Amino acid sequence: MPFAITKDHVQLYYEEVGDGTPILLLHEFAGDYASWEPQMRAFARGHRCISYSARGYTPSHIPDNDTDYDYHHVRDDAIAILDHLRIAAAHFVGLSMGAYSALQVALHVPSRVLSLTLAGIGSGFEADRLEAYRARCRAEADEFERGGAPEITKLAGLTPGRIPFLVKDPRGFRDFHDALGEHDANGAARTMRNFQGARPPLSEFKEAIAKLSLPTLIIVGDEDDACIEASLFLKSQIASSGLAMFPKSGHALNLEEPALFNETLEKFLALAEAGRWGPRDPRSIRE
Repeated sequence: MPFAITKDHVQLYYEEVGDGTPILLLHEFAGDYASWEPQMRAFARGHRCISYSARGYTPSHIPDNDTDYDYHHVRDDAIAILDHLRIAAAHFVGLSMGAYSALQVALHVPSRVLSLTLAGIGSGFEADRLEAYRARCRAEADEFERGGAPEITKLAGLTPGRIPFLVKDPRGFRDFHDALGEHDANGAARTMRNFQGARPPLSEFKEAIAKLSLPTLIIVGDEDDACIEASLFLKSQIASSGLAMFPKSGHALNLEEPALFNETLEKFLALAEAGRWGPRDPRSIRE
């Protein structure tokens, strides 16, 4: 099995397929490397596609210490994958937790990022809901440790943002739900407690985000209430960003609407690689 080794000696399992300009795919909390299969199949026809399981997600290593799961470690894991594969820079495509980490890489080392796709980003963004969100993350982490996989599927598999997926594609949702039930409870608990529930909100990076000049695509479902405000915030701050809102859609956008997701991403990457995804023309801004 292929593994990359991080600076703190964590083994990260990855898969890659295809040739061409690299695309690095970063999964959400309820996903893993296999969550990107619809994109790996589609984009490997013209790109080198890499997906990996974050620390705490099998087959990757599951560190024992809570401190090993903060957002700096998770951010640096993505860079470690590029270093291991000797990739100077890649298109970063992230969903939710993965989108947060992709953005952090762009803020930390923008030279490693060709473009940013930020899908379903921003849970816990709203200032008036932040503490309640963090408290819920800590409580769910405790439940994961006590109840194991059944608690993961119950608490993380049926959140409001996942209901549109269940409604429109019961078979696809069942596959997603079954895969979620195979996650390691300790890894899920530590990720929920120390990454999801402790990472700084996007608003704390407002000045740095406003300086980003990378081609950026923001994607959000119109029924993913927890991420709409954050997506609008990012659109307002990043001059080189575009916003796509998928109708009647929730959080797991790449699985819930794979054809629309792939079409939207394909057009974006083509424009970004052609140098045709630039900053917003100031003449289009209403005073």
